[in-house]
Amino acid sequence: MKARTARLVVVLGDQLDPHSAVLQSLDPAQDRIWMAEAHEEATHVWSSKIRIAYFLSAMRHFRDELIANGHQVIYHALDSYGPGTLGEVLAADLKRLAPRVVCMVPAGDYRVQQSMEQTVSSCGIELECLTDDHFLCDQTTFEDWAGTRKQLRLEYFYRFMRERHGILMDGAQPAGGKWNYDSENRRSFPKQGPGMTPPWPSYPADRVTREVIKTVERNFPDHPGDLSGFDWPVTRRDACRALQDFVRHRLAGFGPFQDAMWTDEPFLYHSGLAAALNVKLLNPREAIAAAVQAFEQKHPPLASVEGFVRQILGWREYVRGIYWKYMPEYLDQNALQAEHALPKFYWTGDTDMRCLRQALSQTLKYGYAHHIQRLMITGLFALLYGVEPRQVHKWYLSVYVDAVEWVELPNTLGMSQYADGGLLASKPYVASGAYVNRMSNYCSHCRYDPKQAVGDDACPYTTLYWDFLQRHNRRFRSHPRTALQWRNLDRLSEAERRAIRNQADKFRQSLN
Repeated sequence: MKARTARLVVVLGDQLDPHSAVLQSLDPAQDRIWMAEAHEEATHVWSSKIRIAYFLSAMRHFRDELIANGHQVIYHALDSYGPGTLGEVLAADLKRLAPRVVCMVPAGDYRVQQSMEQTVSSCGIELECLTDDHFLCDQTTFEDWAGTRKQLRLEYFYRFMRERHGILMDGAQPAGGKWNYDSENRRSFPKQGPGMTPPWPSYPADRVTREVIKTVERNFPDHPGDLSGFDWPVTRRDACRALQDFVRHRLAGFGPFQDAMWTDEPFLYHSGLAAALNVKLLNPREAIAAAVQAFEQKHPPLASVEGFVRQILGWREYVRGIYWKYMPEYLDQNALQAEHALPKFYWTGDTDMRCLRQALSQTLKYGYAHHIQRLMITGLFALLYGVEPRQVHKWYLSVYVDAVEWVELPNTLGMSQYADGGLLASKPYVASGAYVNRMSNYCSHCRYDPKQAVGDDACPYTTLYWDFLQRHNRRFRSHPRTALQWRNLDRLSEAERRAIRNQADKFRQSLN
């Protein structure tokens, strides 16, 4: 007689952790693992083909590894049922299997977590939600830390985490005597460019990935993105190889040049590890340990290692805490009352602004852009233009392979768009075309002049920057971190200000 399912263990597409708490006490004779590919997860935002393929390929490879290790896996592939939601597919299996309990770690998306909870509750079954020990800071710890602060700031959380976990510490002091080496990590490339940069490793598509690509093309033919060059690590083994390659070949250069950009160079010294971390093929502890070990062996400089550690131990954990503390209200924040539609060229890359064309084209081709391209090219333009923040959020969630809402939403609404009014970032990250010109060679190949705010050759970034300063003068003129920037308005005459406003209005009308 077939044993009744004791526990149904739900593993979602961003929970591909072989050491997950939900997998540690499985009884293969009674417990089953449940996984499903749902149309809703590709369509609730208009996900790019690359992002869909990445998640599905990683999920199917993880399923195969679970089966090979003797686990019973219920797996619903995309073509095995009609268009439905995760909740609908799960509900059907709960009625059929009648498990005593459903077990999971929290979803990476508030919407999905609510759906799972409501589905299990409606079937009269207990839901056991375990702490996700993939992360280095659980939500209770974050809430306790946040509760002692008048203002939440990454720098203080980062120091708290360094001390708590003893990472890059020399006794009670930070290694090297400083907590933060950001000032050493803002270099641009010389005029001749980055030179020969280390190539990213390649991950040729196997049978599983090739089948996924066919599935995506068949089910989502009108979605953006190009699968012809799909080349991402979709297994635990390849994710570990990607980490080793980064530490060995690019970590040293990552620090000083992490903010630099160059034409037709999408990867440079960046790690490309965020996707593997965010679906949990890679553990943040091992990424941090690999970088710290390299430093201890005197390979990369401390500034490079500290910059990498800060992104994972500091920023990644911090935005997760913010997300779960302030959802679901956080999703609707719009402190600057931005209301314009996202320009259509975000989905095509068809624009004569070269910096945007570079960032958008590589995003649509690879499902990737590094953090400064996201913050100070695509994000900056949307902020200056005045795009309604939720539209910006949906675009970022749609196009990047590493996008899971817990990490994407605070980065977009808080860091990039200042829609939360300063909760995440203490000031809006606004700049003119001069910043783009300083940190890249994009402007040298562009028809627009970054020095000009008005006229036929005026750079839209520069025009919109001065327009932004005017529109938000009252809010930021006395802000302690932005006052100097806003006082620059004082050197403009009223006629110059009016000309800038007219140019900005004309530009916006041209994109409608």
